[in-house]
Amino acid sequence: MDGALLVASGLSRNFHSTSSRFSLIVEKFTLTAGDCLAVIGPSGCGKSTLLGLLSLALRPDSGDRLCVTGVDALQLWHDSRLDRLASLRAHAIGFVPQTAALLPFLSLAANIALPQRIRGRPDPAMVADLADWLGIRALLHRPPGKVSVGQRQRAAVARALSTRPPIVLADEPTASVHPGQAMEILSRLKKFAAETQAGIVVTTHDRTRAQSAGFQIVECDMDDAAGLTRLRWPA
Repeated sequence: MDGALLVASGLSRNFHSTSSRFSLIVEKFTLTAGDCLAVIGPSGCGKSTLLGLLSLALRPDSGDRLCVTGVDALQLWHDSRLDRLASLRAHAIGFVPQTAALLPFLSLAANIALPQRIRGRPDPAMVADLADWLGIRALLHRPPGKVSVGQRQRAAVARALSTRPPIVLADEPTASVHPGQAMEILSRLKKFAAETQAGIVVTTHDRTRAQSAGFQIVECDMDDAAGLTRLRWPA
């Protein structure tokens, strides 16, 4: 689709060991401005691997197309342009890891501002506004070890949004928080997409909560016997 933020087709990533093999096949994936997609599937089906491919952190083993904000990422992988891939990732993608992954020696404020500093444009007002929006403004001076798991996860969401990226990828951002906080995080991401026209992709086990928050469901179909997962695009 022309003008899409992220388009992938024919992507695969394979894992082989002495005892097992696993392949993730992405036949089709399209993210356009304002989309909020929830990738659903059981543990071990490859949801985190999918986000690794889409975030340009994992190199596909094969693929027909992978375009991020109009840039041919497959060609960059083919040419080993890791510098261009890193720049594209920094400017186009905000990422929320499953376990927050905040730096323990920095305050929440400094953690949230890290993507801004990487881009050379620190914006303390944006950090404060995001923290206020996510209900953690009073905690900005504290290190991650001095706040709750849910508060750390909110800080990770704020960090991913701090540069207002066109694409936000979140790996099970609600897995370690209270159900009420989980719904609030999804609702905040949905609102961010509506306000900025960003495209949002989350992975989750919780179909009901994702649907209630207004996310479109994308299925991961896993065939244990074949060691294969296929991404099933909604009809």
